[in-house]
Amino acid sequence: MGDTELMIEGRNAVIEAFRSGKTIDKLYILDGCQDGPVMTIKREARKQDAFIKYVAKERLDQLSATGKHQGVIAVTAAYEYAQVDDLFKNAEEKGEVPFFFLLDNIEDPHNLGAIIRTANLAGAHGVIIPKNRAVGLTATVARTSAGALNYTPVAKVTNLAKTMEQLKKKGLWFVCADMNAETMYNVNLTGPIGLVIGNEGNGVSRLVRETCDFSASIPMKGDIDSLNASVAAGVLAYEIVRQRMGV
Repeated sequence: MGDTELMIEGRNAVIEAFRSGKTIDKLYILDGCQDGPVMTIKREARKQDAFIKYVAKERLDQLSATGKHQGVIAVTAAYEYAQVDDLFKNAEEKGEVPFFFLLDNIEDPHNLGAIIRTANLAGAHGVIIPKNRAVGLTATVARTSAGALNYTPVAKVTNLAKTMEQLKKKGLWFVCADMNAETMYNVNLTGPIGLVIGNEGNGVSRLVRETCDFSASIPMKGDIDSLNASVAAGVLAYEIVRQRMGV
């Protein structure tokens, strides 16, 4: 797992972690376990909207560093998550038009860290990630972001497409990367914008793509068919920067 220092094992330890207000990213629970302490943990997890994964004993044994997991392992976030409103506040404080990154199920912590770093350098006001099927703010992400997590807020939402619909009401437009779309040089990327970057293997999911207002492609002349997710994010982000600067 590579982030063992962020794992909490055992029933009492996990209940304490929730009650002390620690941000739990993921909760692994022994499949079929229904006793009192585990039900308490589930209740606390739902309050905090933590992602629960039911797994076999073998998987828990594999994840466990202590061998004393008692059917429960919690993975805590290395950093606190922001609220989506904090991203707007960030833009407001800087007197700038909102510019957000939205990541549709990025699974590789190195990619997530690199994208957060790019978001910071490109002047984005924050990053929004989904709760399920995506990597959270682990220690690896924090290291790869090279300090950017201290300055760039990251919000975690239950449903990316629904969040986008809400943000549209606040004036945001959404653009996603699509190889078959109009080249990014011909798309107007000024104004309040959310840049949507898809999963490493599958790209942007159908529902999220349909919620985007337009798409843009990166001109590619090589012999392979796509860029790494974090590189694509960087290329598109800097086209947005260029257009914002009016260059």
